[in-house]
Amino acid sequence: MEMYVGENKKELGKAAAKKAEELLRDAIDRNGRAAFIAATGASQFEFLETLTGSSMIDWQKTTMFHLDEYAGMPESHPASFRRYLKERLIDKVHPGAVYLIKGDNDPEKECERLNDIIFRYSIDAAFVGIGENGHLAFNDPPADFETEKPYIVVELDEKCRRQQFGEGWFKTLEDVPNKAISMSIKQIMKSKAIICTVPDKRKAEAVKNCIEGEISPLFPASILRKHPRTFMFLDKESSSLLEGKT
Repeated sequence: MEMYVGENKKELGKAAAKKAEELLRDAIDRNGRAAFIAATGASQFEFLETLTGSSMIDWQKTTMFHLDEYAGMPESHPASFRRYLKERLIDKVHPGAVYLIKGDNDPEKECERLNDIIFRYSIDAAFVGIGENGHLAFNDPPADFETEKPYIVVELDEKCRRQQFGEGWFKTLEDVPNKAISMSIKQIMKSKAIICTVPDKRKAEAVKNCIEGEISPLFPASILRKHPRTFMFLDKESSSLLEGKT
């Protein structure tokens, strides 16, 4: 795992976007196309703002897959991740192909639909974050490290739901859905490279557990340490509890 620690979230976002640009351009140069996975949430704001401002990526030669979405969530909802991605990425750069998770479809059938599609692709880069509970995508602890299915239906734990409420996506905790459609751990790990951006003090404990603790389903993002090309981007606050930080 390669680690970068910036002074603040803006610096973190710029550094992560520069690496993402490098990965996408390299894949396009080598293969004529690049496939990537896009995450959402507050951790991705600065990263996506910088990345979508790049004039060096031929976005028409890219294919985007969606990391996770709430079950039963219409795109019109303010917390919809489809809406988030359209506003902050898709409508700005217009990737050549986009595969979004339709949260208001039957969850199991939607997983089957997406699984049939993603099986045809080799993913060049996954852009992810780490949740306050250590989750990777919506794979809350204890995460399933074994399933081969690319997309799965998952239960959201209380800490995860409290994070979504605390970030302002929902009016009340009760409004946060209990289930989601998430890309699985194994599917994320199949990506040729993974960029993980994690700003903010509230993520410091999760960062410490996942980087310095046991690699375990209890700390889902700890699995990233087993990937040969994980690039971790932290700021001073999110890295504040690490013993070996530079």
